[in-house]
Amino acid sequence: MAKAKTAYVCKECGAHSVKWAGQCPDCAAWNTLTQTRIAASRPARESSPAPASLDSLPEDLAHRHTSGFGEFDRVLGGGLVPGAVVLLGGDPGVGKSTLLQQVSANLSGELAVFYATGEESLRQIGQRSQRLGLSSSDLKLLADTSLEHVLEQCASCGAQVLVIDSIQTMASMNLPSAPGSVAQLRECVGRVVQYAKQTEVSVFVIGHVTKEGAIAGPRVVEHMVDTVLYFESDPASRYTLIRSVKNRFGASGEMGVFAMTETGFRQVSNPSAIFLSRDSVAEPGSVVTVAWEGSRALLVEIQALVADGSTAHPKRLATGIDQNRLALLLAVLQRHGGLSLGPEDVFVNVVGGLRITETAVDLPALLAIVSSFRDRPCLERLVSFGEIGLAGEIRPVRFGEERIAAAAKQGFTHALVPRANVPKKIPEGIQVMGVRRVSDALDRAF
Repeated sequence: MAKAKTAYVCKECGAHSVKWAGQCPDCAAWNTLTQTRIAASRPARESSPAPASLDSLPEDLAHRHTSGFGEFDRVLGGGLVPGAVVLLGGDPGVGKSTLLQQVSANLSGELAVFYATGEESLRQIGQRSQRLGLSSSDLKLLADTSLEHVLEQCASCGAQVLVIDSIQTMASMNLPSAPGSVAQLRECVGRVVQYAKQTEVSVFVIGHVTKEGAIAGPRVVEHMVDTVLYFESDPASRYTLIRSVKNRFGASGEMGVFAMTETGFRQVSNPSAIFLSRDSVAEPGSVVTVAWEGSRALLVEIQALVADGSTAHPKRLATGIDQNRLALLLAVLQRHGGLSLGPEDVFVNVVGGLRITETAVDLPALLAIVSSFRDRPCLERLVSFGEIGLAGEIRPVRFGEERIAAAAKQGFTHALVPRANVPKKIPEGIQVMGVRRVSDALDRAF
């Protein structure tokens, strides 16, 4: 038998190198090459499937399985697709295993579910089931770290859904490296994806995250799977957000909102209610905006505080929006709004711990800053959105008509929006004010 060879694999990108170097030749990352052993002989290749025509495919191509949680189905793109591989990542203790155990119990009523864990014992899973009030005799459990054994047992029991908790604890016998290494992650995920596509078994894979919040392992792991979901949880909040950053069967960027209770996760049917601290916002420094998350509108409260600077270098802090965007808004306000906040400390916060990445938050953030500086509230029951350009113009944003309709449904009576976003048919009960310049918006908002 030939001697096993040694190679060096990058922990960031998974690139191979025949010799060690301080910098990866592919991704240019420093000190990321780790030594690993490569098997001298490759296992025998299984017989490849025969090609098929489009006419021979089954008729139920659009069929999806419901998970029992409407919010989770929304994040998945409408439900669970047969043969899909879903990667779920999040911080330790955020509730990844709890959610998937609840989803497995809901799916086991109509599908055969196989739950494989490499981190917990069967007794621990049973204790969690009792605590959550779950009782499903059809759910098959296995505590093992051998990927080949897991896939063999899953096929033998005819499971239609496979849950792996977690992929970092699984190891393939084809590689001598330790579980969780770059080589093992790539091999295990590749085997799981191949198994799912050939058998049309839906697979949920739990992945650990690094201290930066990304899935541990090479980036190629996220490219191999069909859907990547991330848990977003604030330790000070009882609500948990699940966001899809990649989805081949739906829109990426969808968000689901859950509340952690004593009996597990409970979906939040009206997420706008948790991001609005009160029914009527009529205080200085507070403006409500309509953010677009995935395929729905979400009403969020933007708060700002302008205080006298205590040091020679004023503070500019933003939570929930881009820090650089705040500096841009203050510069536009000084140049085109006639209001200079040079010596003042400015703080902006999105209520509820939500992070908004779209530019539609520019106008409400600017109005909240001016409202706090003047100590004067905006119009009562006012909602606003719009992008602000460097020339002081108010640019339109996407889904303007849908945002206004969502605000009217929540009982808001005034909307300050870009002129191009004013709909031809205005919903009943709301007055829409279209503006083109920052100066016009400041005049109409107060």
